[in-house]
Amino acid sequence: MIRRALNQKTACHLPFEAFLDLAQSLQCIGVEPRNDLGRPLFDGHAPQEAGRMARQRGLRLLSLSEVYPFNDWNGARAQQVRDLIGIAHASGAEAVSLIPRVDGINCGQQARQRILRTVMREILPMLDGTEVTALIEPIGFAGSSLRRKAELADAIEAVGGPGKFKLIHDTFQHAIARETEIFAPYTGMVHISGISDPAVPLDETQDARRVLIDAGDRCGNIEQITALIAAGYAGAFSFEHTDTSFQLSKFLKDRILESFQYIEARIEPRRVQPTY
Repeated sequence: MIRRALNQKTACHLPFEAFLDLAQSLQCIGVEPRNDLGRPLFDGHAPQEAGRMARQRGLRLLSLSEVYPFNDWNGARAQQVRDLIGIAHASGAEAVSLIPRVDGINCGQQARQRILRTVMREILPMLDGTEVTALIEPIGFAGSSLRRKAELADAIEAVGGPGKFKLIHDTFQHAIARETEIFAPYTGMVHISGISDPAVPLDETQDARRVLIDAGDRCGNIEQITALIAAGYAGAFSFEHTDTSFQLSKFLKDRILESFQYIEARIEPRRVQPTY
């Protein structure tokens, strides 16, 4: 069995406690609560209480999502990052998620690399005194200011950030960015989702239509997951499903379980080269 996890986006209509119950029933190791669902993080539960609720169910708070766009840096953004790190520390969450801007601004190579490193250096001292890791997610959109994981891995080394920063490997973003290399030692979280409709383009226009992984998947999830495991990744694989029709399904639990089982029946770590 892979280390199952659940991003709250996948079951965004459920109250926080019911979301935790769902994750427990699916034998997840942990969850990723979100602050961008149109209601307060943890549905208003205090951070310490939210952490206790998760631990009572044998769950870890793997990461709190999110600050966007983290690399559009100013005083307000710095406070948002500082506040989310503080909530993570108080709740016992292991990480916070940071998402780069995707509006086409500062996409030039020199500007984006300079800004990324500058912002990461600002964030580093905010993590001092905590056990919180900052997870940065490259986004494969054409207008993204951080599309590729290689660039982020270089920045982590450049700012002296190993142990403080890790990347999120998102299988959909990996596919639409047409990446071929994985960075297992730098990876702190893997988001999994698929596109199964053969008639739609495999690009950023499908971001809000990501579904569970099945035999029709066009994102290469099985290959990516197998390669990550073969390369030494030992963390969670977290479903981040965005299709609203599925999120409201009364068969939500059954379909998520079926997809986890589909993946687990097909991963073959010993047969895959470690650089997908």
